[in-house]
Amino acid sequence: MENTRKKYSIEFKIKAVELSKARGSVKPIARELNIPHDNLRRWIREYDSGIFTGVGVKTKSHEEDENSRLRKELYEVKLERDILKKAVGIFSKSDR
Repeated sequence: MENTRKKYSIEFKIKAVELSKARGSVKPIARELNIPHDNLRRWIREYDSGIFTGVGVKTKSHEEDENSRLRKELYEVKLERDILKKAVGIFSKSDR
């Protein structure tokens, strides 16, 4: 048996949330729309908090992408520096 996830459009999610808010119940609406009630509860939380995207993945701004790239580059440069420091220490001991 193949396990597939259903994908719901943002419009569908918003309508489901608005319907549940209008009627004041979650489980009957979820049953009526044939969706898991946990999904509907999560959609309501996301809708109320203002981060409702319907996708579950937050898109990064250009500055956040640049910041992530620079942090990764800084980590790699520090790692290379530390390795070189250790190598210089090892080779300078053998010269004495």
